[in-house]
Amino acid sequence: METVTQKLPLKEKIGYGFGDLASCLFWTTVMSQLLFFYTDIFGLSGKVAGVMFFISRILDAVFDVVIGMTADRTKSRWGKFRPYLLFGAVPLAVAAVMAFSTPQFGEGEKIVYAYITFILFMFLYSTINIPYTALLGVISGDPVERTSASSFKFTGAYLGGIIVSATVLPMAAYFGGGDASKGWQMTMAVYGVAAILFFLITFMSTHERIQPIAKEKTPIKSDLKDLSQNFPWMMLFLVTILFILFVCIRLSVTTHYFKYYIGEQASPLLTGISNFFIQYLLNPINAMFGKEQIALLDAGHKFGFEVLTSVFNTLGQAVSLVGVLIVPWFAKKFGRKGSVIILFIASLIFTGSFYFIQPENVLLILVLQFFGSITGGPISALLWVLYADTADYSEWKTGHRATGLVFSASIMSNKLGWAIGSMVAAFILDQTGFVANVIQNEAVKNGLKDMMSIIPVAVGTIALLVLVFFYNLDEKTMTTVKQELDERRKSAEAASVTA
Repeated sequence: METVTQKLPLKEKIGYGFGDLASCLFWTTVMSQLLFFYTDIFGLSGKVAGVMFFISRILDAVFDVVIGMTADRTKSRWGKFRPYLLFGAVPLAVAAVMAFSTPQFGEGEKIVYAYITFILFMFLYSTINIPYTALLGVISGDPVERTSASSFKFTGAYLGGIIVSATVLPMAAYFGGGDASKGWQMTMAVYGVAAILFFLITFMSTHERIQPIAKEKTPIKSDLKDLSQNFPWMMLFLVTILFILFVCIRLSVTTHYFKYYIGEQASPLLTGISNFFIQYLLNPINAMFGKEQIALLDAGHKFGFEVLTSVFNTLGQAVSLVGVLIVPWFAKKFGRKGSVIILFIASLIFTGSFYFIQPENVLLILVLQFFGSITGGPISALLWVLYADTADYSEWKTGHRATGLVFSASIMSNKLGWAIGSMVAAFILDQTGFVANVIQNEAVKNGLKDMMSIIPVAVGTIALLVLVFFYNLDEKTMTTVKQELDERRKSAEAASVTA
């Protein structure tokens, strides 16, 4: 058996990161564009979409636990978790295309189609993503190496987010050629092919090293009991739900915010950047191929919501990636819990500042997005490292390890947060009188402004208080846990050799 403290090769960390790159081609699209797709493209009302989000994601959250327990009990020549990457990639890609297709049905049939395809899509997403996430708990027993691997995981996640943020709206417009439904379907087909390749890279480059100390199979009831008695995990579960609410409410309405609150706006910064690329990149390329030169934008050029949303989201994802890259250093200096607290406070301040922004303040919007993302982006990566700590804590306390269950139940908190957050955002839109593709009233505009600022800040503050006062796994405790688990594994290995 390989030593549990073995440092992970760089190529394995990179390979592990490709899994979240693949996942986030789908997940970022769902997070940032699903409500917009269902209201403005598919044709559902905000209320109908909100109820569908809630029901489908509650079902998906329950399914997460089933997949987690199934993965824990999987035996194959590839390990417990890696086979799901191999066999689930193609079905997931097909389901993604189906979920973002708009059939020519009546209203009732379209609602049924939306329920079936979205639930199928999310079930298949969980079938891959939960085992993939659980890999973090078994590729190394060293918290430092896990933190490093987690930073690569979220590097992949934010790269996927950057790709989606920069391309999803332009690609849908390009492939659609005036037919938005076709454009979204083709865009998801492109993402699906890329995701299949990336999942296969992760499958081929990772290894499962950590094996449970206890060799006997534990009943499902016992695993669930152990989890219910893991107080740090329960507190982290609650923190995650609230943190996802903090993120989801904003992200669900970002496209609506730019389309209906910000509107078309001039931006000297974006005009200058655009003209730079036109003059020094696009026009030289056109000249090489004898194509017509592109005219430079004038100083008063106004950018539509597609450009503004893409720039806003791409900036957020790119800066979040930078934040994730410094996670190992930050965690070493301030501790894992301390790092989350510091970053969360800063992120709440920058998010709340959006309440005071006027539609014409495009530059200020981008500045706040920059600082909010560089502080908020690393939080997710650190939370997953804390979950790995709770898996170790549970094994240390009970003698049994259920990594898949810990992570699947943790992902369930993500799904619950997204279910509630998406429904809240959709319901607020509906209650303020939102109607797709028309000029909105002041109530709708104020609701969009509130959902980008004070509403998520209120939820995030509660999450921060729970983390500060109730999550009790500090650096000292986890050092003790790791040392004792290492000793138990060495004893178990010695006993197996002499038996």
